[in-house]
Amino acid sequence: MPEDQKRPRAFRLQDLNLEETELRENPRGPILIEPTKDPYEAEAEALMGAAPADTEEAAVEIAQKKGLGQHWLMSWAGVFWSAASGLVALSFGVWINNLVDDLFSRAPALGVVGLILAGLAGLALLVLAAREAAGVLRQRRIAELHAGLAAARESDDFKEGRRLVQELSALYAARAETALARDQLRDLAQDIVDGRDLIDIAERTLIHPLDLKVRQEIADAAKRVSMVTAIAPRAIIDVVFVIAQAIRLIRRISTIYGGRPGLLGFLKVLRSIGAHIAITGGMAAGDSIVQQVLGHGIAAKLSARLGEGVLNGLLTARVGLSAMAVCRPMPYAVSRAPGIRDVAPFLFSKGESKG
Repeated sequence: MPEDQKRPRAFRLQDLNLEETELRENPRGPILIEPTKDPYEAEAEALMGAAPADTEEAAVEIAQKKGLGQHWLMSWAGVFWSAASGLVALSFGVWINNLVDDLFSRAPALGVVGLILAGLAGLALLVLAAREAAGVLRQRRIAELHAGLAAARESDDFKEGRRLVQELSALYAARAETALARDQLRDLAQDIVDGRDLIDIAERTLIHPLDLKVRQEIADAAKRVSMVTAIAPRAIIDVVFVIAQAIRLIRRISTIYGGRPGLLGFLKVLRSIGAHIAITGGMAAGDSIVQQVLGHGIAAKLSARLGEGVLNGLLTARVGLSAMAVCRPMPYAVSRAPGIRDVAPFLFSKGESKG
């Protein structure tokens, strides 16, 4: 046999001992464990187009940007509405001018009266425009606070967190019921050095009482809708009442959280709510609602009209929860986002009329 085949293979005792130990512990060889992302989570993040791990928070921020963003000004729709509004305002101004000139030609006293009335109308229009602009800016400020507090809490930035918490307190400076919570936050901001803890305390002391009021508003609206639509004799009454209650509920929720939307501000909030329902899957939520109702035997045991009332109440609660999410000035951290069963549990039992 050749000499090179007789020569033993060189090895180290440490390597041999290590291999024997691994073989004793795992005879099939080493197992490689590679972290893999949940396919549903990956699909949700892809659909959201956002990096945050909390898809619910990402949905809220996307909805707020869609509703309160300024990108529509650069679109053809924005150009059309701006030009049309300018044309209508110009036509109205020319008509007022001709009217005042005609009044002066008839009698100087009539012309003076017409001029005074036109001036008052113009002043009122400026005040209304200022209110609309202030409402939109206030709602945009709330959306920026929401995104800023979420980022500051994620990075545990104390300096930014303290600044945003102070801005959050200033948002409710005119409310007497928040005075105690604001005083506590002002004192704690000097002692706490952790940004995440300060933001959590702000949510617990300042925002949580507002959450309770909003949840009560949603529950009351859902109860009214379910009861009225169950006994209403005409379908048109159902439609009108549900729409009116939804509008009232959205305005109430926005006001509780610090927004004071006028007509334009309300339309922007409504757009954010629609975007949030679309992103989070409004129809999928509706399917789960129907399944829960059927699971409790409500649709099978109650009359058709009462079943419609329950379903309208559930949909009203769904709209209220979306309004709560987009109008809330900070993300859910200490507490979780409520569901329909949390705000309107009476809709899931046979005794909802007693709830």
